[in-house]
Amino acid sequence: MQPKPHLDYLARARSWFGGTSAELDPATRGIVQLAIDRRVTSTDPGKLLDRATFGEALADRVAAFGGSWTFIVLFLAALVGWVALNTGALGADALDPFPYIFLNLMLSMVAALQAPVIMMSQNRQASKDRQMAGYDYAVNLKAELEIMALHEKMDAMRSDQIMLLLAQQQTQLDLLTRLVERSGDVAGPPSIP
Repeated sequence: MQPKPHLDYLARARSWFGGTSAELDPATRGIVQLAIDRRVTSTDPGKLLDRATFGEALADRVAAFGGSWTFIVLFLAALVGWVALNTGALGADALDPFPYIFLNLMLSMVAALQAPVIMMSQNRQASKDRQMAGYDYAVNLKAELEIMALHEKMDAMRSDQIMLLLAQQQTQLDLLTRLVERSGDVAGPPSIP
């Protein structure tokens, strides 16, 4: 039995993806080329995604701290401390007496600054998620290509084995036919009683 030639992934793209290799999108064509070259598709996307500018890294840190229990506890402690200081401790000489107008101004400013910073971090996370989806697509597509190629190879091997078995069976039938013919020649014609 002769070994089969290397599977032509680009030629098989028509049946696997429903079009010619020229009709494939660039990402799919790139993955097919990786399969042809027998190169690894997956890389560590964390290394590529961790590259951030100073502003992006700062936004990520602010968002991480702003969304933590540490921030909540410290913020509540600061609020309680401010109210206690301006109501009880300083009394009539308070910097920000009861309606706490200055405190409200500071809280509004914190919220006004924190919201866009958190949105920047969320946009960066969404971008990372899109890139991860692209990496997942590439790995999944390559896996599908390899599985389809394995199915074709297994089908070809099974077909070759069936053909080999049929050829061996035909050879055996030919041998049996010759044996029957010889045994008929040696024994002579059957005698009639």
